[in-house]
Amino acid sequence: MMRTGVTTLINAEPSLMVCCQAGRAEEALSEIPKCSPDLVITDMTMPGRGGLEFIKDVAALYPSLPVLVISMHDEMLHAERALRAGARGYLMKEAGGEKMLVAIRQVLSGQVYVSERMSARILDNLSGRKPRGSTSPIEKLSDREFEVFELIGQGLTTKAIAKQLNLSSKTVDVHREHIKEKLQLSDATSLIRHAVRWVETQKAGES
Repeated sequence: MMRTGVTTLINAEPSLMVCCQAGRAEEALSEIPKCSPDLVITDMTMPGRGGLEFIKDVAALYPSLPVLVISMHDEMLHAERALRAGARGYLMKEAGGEKMLVAIRQVLSGQVYVSERMSARILDNLSGRKPRGSTSPIEKLSDREFEVFELIGQGLTTKAIAKQLNLSSKTVDVHREHIKEKLQLSDATSLIRHAVRWVETQKAGES
């Protein structure tokens, strides 16, 4: 439904056209050489490989192909990760269609697009100042640990997480231990409870 809405909005613009679509990261990577797009629009959440891994794959395979992330996830936790992975822009879905078209054109012109709030935060980081509200322990997690943490919060087992991220169960267990250490959680039950609560908080913020 989201892809249909975005496609309709883009195709209504005389200078823009959606040349192909994909529902999974693997499918998208196989479609890119066939369609030769000037821009890839993706979400952070998708079946199979996570959004961050997909962005990294596109950056590695097609270095000159810009990626714009349009996601429901809070930019304060996800935008910097997306930009570090290789994205050229990040827009929250709630920003609306007009902002999306601005973001598309800005990224196509070779610039980076983030909201004013996110831009101020990035500048604060570059200047060495600690921006207000940036003390969340979640930010200590690596990109892969962050993905595992989200999937734990969605109720997935170690085996299911391993399958979705194309990892071994042993590797997922290692990530779980690192997450517990960084978040100062005593056991697996505390980790699951914390992850579920965090995911629910994210969903509540999206509604």
